[in-house]
Amino acid sequence: MTTRRATDNSKALDAFLAAKIEIDTMLERLTTLSADHFDAHPDEINWGHVGTLNHHAGLLRQITDSAFKEGEHAE
Repeated sequence: MTTRRATDNSKALDAFLAAKIEIDTMLERLTTLSADHFDAHPDEINWGHVGTLNHHAGLLRQITDSAFKEGEHAE
């Protein structure tokens, strides 16, 4: 008779941790860039900068809406 062993999730855990590290690295880079005003000097800000920043905010909103089940992901 064969006994069934518990599922080995080590590969899934490794992949999860790798994805988490990747996200943490991206967040750190974004935090640093934000602290530096996204490499924009106040005297040089134009509507192109505003559009780019709003685009980035929209992409991040998609992520936070998904993660926190808000917006179109609300239950």
